[in-house]
Amino acid sequence: MNRISLVIVACALSAACSPQQAEAPPAGPPEAPAMAATHGKMGGLAAASPGDSIATQGYKSSMNTMMEQMPAFTGDADIDFMKQMRGHHVAAVSMARVELAQGKDAQARSLAQEVITAQEREITLIDAWLAQKGASAAPAG
Repeated sequence: MNRISLVIVACALSAACSPQQAEAPPAGPPEAPAMAATHGKMGGLAAASPGDSIATQGYKSSMNTMMEQMPAFTGDADIDFMKQMRGHHVAAVSMARVELAQGKDAQARSLAQEVITAQEREITLIDAWLAQKGASAAPAG
């Protein structure tokens, strides 16, 4: 067996043995378990740690806020897509603002600014689309 095959087998075994795999997958389309596995351990919330940097605190706060404020699914694929993407875009803008406040690398900071510009533009488009459809863009909660 060559090294690449061994690495693939090791990765597959690692994934198969991870605690997240032991949890029952949520009902829904095949794509849903991937998101649930990513956030499933703590119900979607990133726990604060005593040694967290200011940036890590900001990133965790962005993710926690996103997960707490995601709107309920309506069953309409288009509306659900737009509402869920809006929540992700808001979190991306929040994370990019943390990078601008705390980051030092010029390329990372440049990308953060590009993310803010693009995502805010898309949030505006999503809000207009939702308004046209009579669907609220307001987050849950």
